[in-house]
Amino acid sequence: MDKLAFGFWGVYFGTATLMLAGSALAFSRSLHRISLNAGLSATASGFFVIAFLGGLPIENENTLARALAHIAMLVSGFLAYLLFSILGLLRGRKGRLQTRLALTVLVLGVMAAGWLLPPVPSLALGLGFAWTLGVVALAVSLRSAYRGDRLAWTAVLGVFFMLVAMLGLGWIALGRGQEAWPVHAVSALAGTAYLVTMAAALWTRYSYLIELHQVMAMGPSYDPVTRMRSHTETGQMVGNIFRRGREDLTGWDTAGTADAGEAGDVVAAADNAPPTPRRSGTVVGVMVVSIGNLYALERLHGMAAVNHALFVCAGRLRRAVPAYVEMGRFSADGFVLLLRDCKDSGQLIRLAHEVEVRLSKSVVLNTSLDAARRESEQTRWRAEIGVGVLLVSDPAAKASSVLASCKAMSRTAMSYASRVAWLDQTSGEAVELPVLEAA
Repeated sequence: MDKLAFGFWGVYFGTATLMLAGSALAFSRSLHRISLNAGLSATASGFFVIAFLGGLPIENENTLARALAHIAMLVSGFLAYLLFSILGLLRGRKGRLQTRLALTVLVLGVMAAGWLLPPVPSLALGLGFAWTLGVVALAVSLRSAYRGDRLAWTAVLGVFFMLVAMLGLGWIALGRGQEAWPVHAVSALAGTAYLVTMAAALWTRYSYLIELHQVMAMGPSYDPVTRMRSHTETGQMVGNIFRRGREDLTGWDTAGTADAGEAGDVVAAADNAPPTPRRSGTVVGVMVVSIGNLYALERLHGMAAVNHALFVCAGRLRRAVPAYVEMGRFSADGFVLLLRDCKDSGQLIRLAHEVEVRLSKSVVLNTSLDAARRESEQTRWRAEIGVGVLLVSDPAAKASSVLASCKAMSRTAMSYASRVAWLDQTSGEAVELPVLEAA
């Protein structure tokens, strides 16, 4: 092997060693599944590379070809399973068992078929099977990515680099001693890129679990539960919009020491001072999102599960809402969204329906604070969402009355099929807001 090729492969194995060290660190933090996935991914891909570079102590070329064919099939099946696990496609014990069984039967069937062929064609079959399974994994990753899973885009890159590395290693194995150093360079760089992207995906999952452990332990007093504005900052936001000219919202800061998160404190703080009129002609879009089944969740599974539910709902809300929409916590079971200059009511209505759809998707909640048992103690939960929508054009409108009305409408909306309520100006009552027809 050329010295340049040795250098490129040295970079690969150095990256694999760092990934193993990182998995050991994750294991020490009791995140066993994350560390196991990282360690096994680095070990399996490293063994694949060593075998195809001629590192196996097998002298007979026919025996080596059959061994490499089996390694290609087994490692590709194993890495595909790990990828599905990282993407969260193996939720539930039944799904994991079915996937394991399907991959095992498929790999064993192709291995048996390989024995019907001569050694070198058997190796070609093994490489073809591994590459085909990689293409399937790429398609699954793309499907998850187009469904909104941002982590899946990292997996798409990782699988692409894996396919390139596998193609190069197959070329090296089939034409032993005849390959040029650029083939080694491309294969080693692609393999390194694969490890880096998989490490990035695992780190995203790892950091998520660390933050999740913190918010489940500390509860709503810890801002990363929602990673939004705190209740104090939400009060300041409302005050800036509905009482321009005031430096702060009277009574809000002092209420922070006495359960400032309750909706009653928001309304009381708003009533402490007369409103300063806003600029004439400005229309403020107000939306309150309420979650109706958090109390039942707390009674069944405890406050840790409620904190996890808020954590997930807030994350989905941030991803669904455009950057120009301001939002924050409102009461113990909801959020408030404000559009400072809402000239298009249809825009507000479409956003309300999108928020309801995003937040109503089911999620698997962890119910234990014990990191060692967290992944085994889970429950599937779906938020009961109600969205109250209001356009405020009166420059003298009080924030207290606006928020109270929106909150009441969000509660009423939970009884509607669309889960979105709007204030009918004619009757003064909350009415259902159906989904708008596409233009």
